[in-house]
Amino acid sequence: MGDRHHSRKGDGRVKKYRIHQIKLKIDEPVSDIPEIIKAKCGKNTDIISWNAVRRSVDARDKGDIRIVYSVDFETPSDSLDLAEAPDLTYRYPVEPGTGERLLQKRPVIAGFGPCGMFCALILSQMGMAPIVIERGRPVDERTADIAKFWQSGELDPESNVQFGEGGAGTFSDGKLTTGIKDPRVRKVIEEFAAAGAPVDILIDAKPHIGTDILKNVVRTIRMKIIENGGEVRFSERLENIESAGNVLKGITLSGGETIETDDLVLALGHSARDTFSMLSGKGLEMMQKPFSIGVRIEHEQELINRAQYGDPKLAAKLGPADYKLNYHARSGRGVYTFCMCPGGNVIIASSEEGGVVTNGMSGSLRDGKYANSGLLVDVRPDDFASSDPLAGVEFQRKYERLAFRLGGGDYTPPEIIWKEFHGSPVEQSLPGFAADSLTEAMPFLGRKLRGFDSPYSRLIGVETRSSSPVRLLRDENMMTKIKGVYACGEGAGYAGGIVSAAADGIKAAEKIALRYSEI
Repeated sequence: MGDRHHSRKGDGRVKKYRIHQIKLKIDEPVSDIPEIIKAKCGKNTDIISWNAVRRSVDARDKGDIRIVYSVDFETPSDSLDLAEAPDLTYRYPVEPGTGERLLQKRPVIAGFGPCGMFCALILSQMGMAPIVIERGRPVDERTADIAKFWQSGELDPESNVQFGEGGAGTFSDGKLTTGIKDPRVRKVIEEFAAAGAPVDILIDAKPHIGTDILKNVVRTIRMKIIENGGEVRFSERLENIESAGNVLKGITLSGGETIETDDLVLALGHSARDTFSMLSGKGLEMMQKPFSIGVRIEHEQELINRAQYGDPKLAAKLGPADYKLNYHARSGRGVYTFCMCPGGNVIIASSEEGGVVTNGMSGSLRDGKYANSGLLVDVRPDDFASSDPLAGVEFQRKYERLAFRLGGGDYTPPEIIWKEFHGSPVEQSLPGFAADSLTEAMPFLGRKLRGFDSPYSRLIGVETRSSSPVRLLRDENMMTKIKGVYACGEGAGYAGGIVSAAADGIKAAEKIALRYSEI
């Protein structure tokens, strides 16, 4: 439905407008959109062409659910009381393919999650031939490693749900929603679609890809980077940074190789704890950062469909329903749902031996029986045991190890139904303030979403990796105190999710290009 539609061939100058709140009934065809535009703008409006740019579901009135569109259309009229359609074309800071003239040494990117991937893609499109180092393995090998872990409990600390091609987001729901207002977001969505993601992500208000498709997408993007002259090295960890006078000189890899470079992008995931420690030892400035802790909560998807649509059968037309809930506890802490996965599964996402971490994952069809979401509580730096910048890491680790022991010591997570929460291993795997906040919040969340606080809602502990517990300090050029070392993405504390991390990676690529184009 995102395709361009032509009413007739244009003749002469036209203007493109954007119109919002085009509402269709569930079974009303999109071909009715031009007539609805005319009804809003005047019956004599001559529509040369149109295309949907956003689509959402308005289910507030369950007796009259509507599909809501924003539409760009072309018309000869220049007197409509509408905003002109924005030009979202991505513009490179230097001419694509010419960047090799700017550099003496190839830029290096540490990490091949969304941030590192899009930083490398943009640099390669500009002809700047980046080298990517990723501690984990290519997505196909990584998939096999994760399957083995889930089946046998044998964890590979370098190839798991957190580490490897595509980053942690590859084994999730592949959500592309974001709260940031950044023109780079459109570039991210378009590149995903060009790499094989469903074209509906170009217009859906809540776009998602799904793990099954996302694995193919990240592989395709890697091949594009290589075709453009870039290089992606797997099973290579950033071991050391060499600098002189706070100026980057090169890096050392875990295999012992040294690479001379003037530009290192730290596109680390939020689980690269050993790398954070190394960077702290190198004097990079860091600060503690708030994050969240909680559980995964699971319901039957039909319950969510009924609560959101009234008639659960409407999910066949509207897609499985999702939700986003929040509550402000009396303590001042926020309680909220995070990374809701319709028709998905709760997964074990550990990256360290002896620790249990949970997350959610959905396929592209979201056709599983159950829905799950993170149910999280704010964690503040004053909850940590010390003022050390990495104290939040130790806070996370403490509860991951506790969950491991309480689950039986074999990576089986502690789980319980809601009516049996108090005194359970799930409650014991959380800090007291988190357990108390969840207890207070549940009945209020149940009023917002009927059935959410069902006595039989299943809680699985513990979720600790919703965001990074540390922020690497950077200046307006995204550089740390070591000139040439850039900090970006989710692990560095500047993003929260696939799209915002990817957009931050694009921004870092632009900073590198501009650094040399201005010399």
